[in-house]
Amino acid sequence: MSEAKQWRIMIVDDHDMVRAGLRTYLMLDPRFEVTAEAGNGGEALEMLRQTAPEDRPDVILMDLMMPVMDGVEATRQIMTLDPGLRIVMLTSFLEDEKVVAAIEAGAVSYVLKTVSAEELIYALSGAVKGMPVMTSDVSQALTRGLRLRTAQGDDEGLTEREREVLLLIAEGRSNKEIGDELHISIKTVKTHVSNLLMKCELEDRTQLAVFAHRKGWAGKA
Repeated sequence: MSEAKQWRIMIVDDHDMVRAGLRTYLMLDPRFEVTAEAGNGGEALEMLRQTAPEDRPDVILMDLMMPVMDGVEATRQIMTLDPGLRIVMLTSFLEDEKVVAAIEAGAVSYVLKTVSAEELIYALSGAVKGMPVMTSDVSQALTRGLRLRTAQGDDEGLTEREREVLLLIAEGRSNKEIGDELHISIKTVKTHVSNLLMKCELEDRTQLAVFAHRKGWAGKA
């Protein structure tokens, strides 16, 4: 029987003790392997450029505020280098504009350093699958920031069902979970997702989630 795949993690943080603590904890989970570390965004970018695509990490755990190159700029440049990489922003800062900037740069999730170990593992596991994971306070900050960024209010020609699917995507639900919630087949869910991507002129589920927040449709509960 073959061993389960280990997900490769890169830790980017300018504090040695933070990196050491994260590395020590992640080593306890057999699903994850810390394969690279960097002290700032510029160092991380250079390491990735020198690494063959097939050897790059599956998920990058990125600090927000760092010298030389911060997490937002590093995320933006890393996404240009390799759009397939998944980045989880792990930070102490919950400022509306920083949350918006990180997500728009390409981070799949934005997580505060005050989260529990279980919540961090959940965010990393979600990132591996390309699923955004945000706590309620981060989601609210994203919504506030995006509302300030734009006041657009049209519905982009979406049907009522498409908006229902969009809101569930914004909550991080999988196709199966959306199908179960709306009592429709997974095939039908996929059709709605494809239509949403086309109508909104977006490329993936993470961008759809950001779109829903930007419109102010998500996070109203």
